[in-house]
Amino acid sequence: MNRNNSRWLLLLLFLITFCSAFAQNFFDGDFDRSKQYLLLSHPTKHNLRTVCFLTENRLLEPGKVEFVGVYYAGEAYDYSESARYIAENKLEKFHLQEVAGNLSVDNIYGPNELTQVLKKLFENSVGVIFFGGPDIQPEAYGQENLYSDVTDPNRHLFELTFQFQLLGGSRNPNFVPFLSEKPSYLVTGFCLGMQTMNVATGGTLIQDIPVQVYQKHSPDEILKMPREQLHRNYWQELSSDTTLMGINFHPLVFTDDLFFPRQMHWKNRGMPWVLSSHHQAVGKLGENLVVTARSNDGKIIEGIRHKLYPHVWAVQFHPEVPALYDDDEPTRFSPAGEAKLFPDWIGKNGQAFHQKYWAFFSGALAQAVRSQKKYQSVRR
Repeated sequence: MNRNNSRWLLLLLFLITFCSAFAQNFFDGDFDRSKQYLLLSHPTKHNLRTVCFLTENRLLEPGKVEFVGVYYAGEAYDYSESARYIAENKLEKFHLQEVAGNLSVDNIYGPNELTQVLKKLFENSVGVIFFGGPDIQPEAYGQENLYSDVTDPNRHLFELTFQFQLLGGSRNPNFVPFLSEKPSYLVTGFCLGMQTMNVATGGTLIQDIPVQVYQKHSPDEILKMPREQLHRNYWQELSSDTTLMGINFHPLVFTDDLFFPRQMHWKNRGMPWVLSSHHQAVGKLGENLVVTARSNDGKIIEGIRHKLYPHVWAVQFHPEVPALYDDDEPTRFSPAGEAKLFPDWIGKNGQAFHQKYWAFFSGALAQAVRSQKKYQSVRR
């Protein structure tokens, strides 16, 4: 083979590899049905990197489970960046799936153009994680927009209809949810992911905690409140100091529900501290949801679970943030405050709680895998 032919062959191989790496239709191809897959909604580069950190540091132990990032074609985010991240880092256990179809506030709580493909995703996976993000449009839960900053409405339409079709809800009581067919399927979320679960099942949101819960309208007023009542850092609106954290840490209080002590095996009655970054919260509770944790003053819901499905739960805080486990940059809450590492902010009790959280998650995932294998054998 002459040099020119060799160059053309190398170019062809490069193009094939390039196109393959950027393919975003994993479940539409000839995927390996003998493997088990965990879905990641909104699979940005940042979220993929987070999952890699959790697995590499054995916080999340997925076993042989592979990950499929799923997203709606109309989202604001450019997922070619995610495809490049997967290709450049040779993440052989990470894949992408784009979902397309017409969505609006009027059709998300029932069968729509996405139902068939969402059912296919459900049938071929063991669970799904919903990550944090911006405000949901209040029209989706029947309210006027008073305090919400909606930057990616199409993402919310997709995640709301996905969670509704998985779990069902009071907005369409005749709809038969997917999980009625496979109750051990895993559905969980952080922050926005919990809010989406609540809205999808028929609940509402508090659009702004300081204004609607505490009647505080300005950063100056808000920062006079006890820090344990703050769910993000408002100093950033008053100071030009770029070293301030954008989040806040506050204690978690468990309800009388047995989710944390029995299912997660958290026997310590001390209040663990968690990372919080939100200004909205659960209002009216969605159908079949139970409150598992609240803020220190009891006014903000911090955890929920589903009454009918054992592996469906969500939290308002962020246990997935890598800096909680491996941090080397001290940060301050206020300009005059002490700078500390994230692990020091939450303390030993908080560190133990977060370790226990991921051990529970890994156990729930293993159970969902076993259930999926039985489900697949019955369907064959």
